Amino acid sequence: MYLTSILPMKQRIISSINHNLNNAVALLKVIDSTTYKDTSVGPYYSSIGSHIRHTLDFFDCIISGLDSNNIDLTARKRDEILSTNKESAISYIYKLQETLLSFIDVNTDYLIHVTDDMGQGKITVNYTLESILLHANSHTVHHYATIGYILNNLGIDIKISGFGYNPTTPVNKREGI
Repeated sequence: MYLTSILPMKQRIISSINHNLNNAVALLKVIDSTTYKDTSVGPYYSSIGSHIRHTLDFFDCIISGLDSNNIDLTARKRDEILSTNKESAISYIYKLQETLLSFIDVNTDYLIHVTDDMGQGKITVNYTLESILLHANSHTVHHYATIGYILNNLGIDIKISGFGYNPTTPVNKREGI
């Protein structure tokens, strides 16, 4: 039994997110800057850096919108430094992890307005902090899977257990990148 299974829910969620963010740091520490910025893999021709930046943007929207109780997932900063400079991305991840840890003891027993565009215009729905953090974590795992696809197509073999796999994926199929 994982120790995290006996922790309070918000702490378990933040622990899981930080674990996934640590996996990103582990990846960024072993790939070179050229690989981080490579846009040669189709069909989307996106870089590992652009996927890392995109996932960090999602978390930034959450943090930026908490005080006003209006998280707008369409208001991403798209900081290109995070897409092109892996050291900046690592530094940002460490700051994000500190911020997430500060949420553990904060009262979040209220609904938060979350705005997104699902293709037919913006819509706002109610979330809890825990539910938007769960959403952000799943979104991150999805992009990690795409990063695994990019690495595979570049012929780069890196093993980070579970990277890019949803924890519900059967273990015999969840090798990681």
